Amino acid sequence: MSSTLVPPAEIAADATLADWRYGVGAIRAEFVATSFPGGAALLAEVAAAAEAADHHPALHLRWPGAVRVELWSHDAGGVTGRDVDLARTISGLAASAGAEARPLRVQAVEWTIDTEDADRIRPFWLAVLGYSDDPAAFVDDPAGFGPAILFQPMDDGRTQRNRIHVDISVPHDVAERRVAAALAAGGRLVSEEHARAWWVLADADGNEACVCTWQDRT
Repeated sequence: MSSTLVPPAEIAADATLADWRYGVGAIRAEFVATSFPGGAALLAEVAAAAEAADHHPALHLRWPGAVRVELWSHDAGGVTGRDVDLARTISGLAASAGAEARPLRVQAVEWTIDTEDADRIRPFWLAVLGYSDDPAAFVDDPAGFGPAILFQPMDDGRTQRNRIHVDISVPHDVAERRVAAALAAGGRLVSEEHARAWWVLADADGNEACVCTWQDRT
């Protein structure tokens, strides 16, 4: 099985991966069965297929029968041919089970803290969240459920803006609608300088969030 990273654009253009969306180094899908037991049965089939492939995704089951799947290759640091192959298998299992694919509902959420000294504040966030440390300047939930906390370097001693913002990585074909919805809900556009990689938005109090995609990134 290939361990070569698959470019996000290639994933987006592949009709056999229409159930999946790329974001933050993984591909994600949601399949909604006709009942909660049906969702549990689908999850069991996916688990069996993953065991057979010796390649194991993150799986989540929620009422009323929604199964969310995240696939990435830890050893390669992103999506590889192994993930693509298993994604196609999972889509086939979901279709056979009569589960509806809802790719536009998947997303990944990260909290970002601007700081002049990440080492000074990282221990606090590790302790208060019960997270594990990572040398790549972020802390992560060891159980894999909570959002990652990233530390973004700053040097201007920001006093007039919040230092914490939310990064919401959404499917590339959802991003502009998500931005429009946020603006219609009373938000304002802070910057679109880096769109389509990300748009910076703020609520009426100035709290910021970035809507992010894989597009237009180097």
